[in-house]
Amino acid sequence: MTARAQAARGYRMRPAPRRRRSSGGSRIQWDRLGRVLLVLVFFLVLAWYVNPVVNFIDAWKDSRAERTNLVELKSENAELRKRAAGLDGPDAEERAARRLGMVAEGERSFVIRGLGK
Repeated sequence: MTARAQAARGYRMRPAPRRRRSSGGSRIQWDRLGRVLLVLVFFLVLAWYVNPVVNFIDAWKDSRAERTNLVELKSENAELRKRAAGLDGPDAEERAARRLGMVAEGERSFVIRGLGK
């Protein structure tokens, strides 16, 4: 008999009584185990991404430090190029020697004291 026919005759459908678990059955709660395993896999994948992210951040910080170093080296390079351009003149050697306190042949050196302060 179909459910409609039973309802038309006044029969009432009643659910079957639940069966009790026997003590020898499986006590593993598969849904809970599945959730726990899913969380463990999630943390494992997350742990695999931690090291590359840390390496990326370190490389980013190093690149900023290297950029600062590059700016300093460029300014030093410009200063050295100016000094090198000044050394190209015909009297460059003589000026450098005089700064060191050397005198040419036939010249006499004099030290004048008390001019500073």
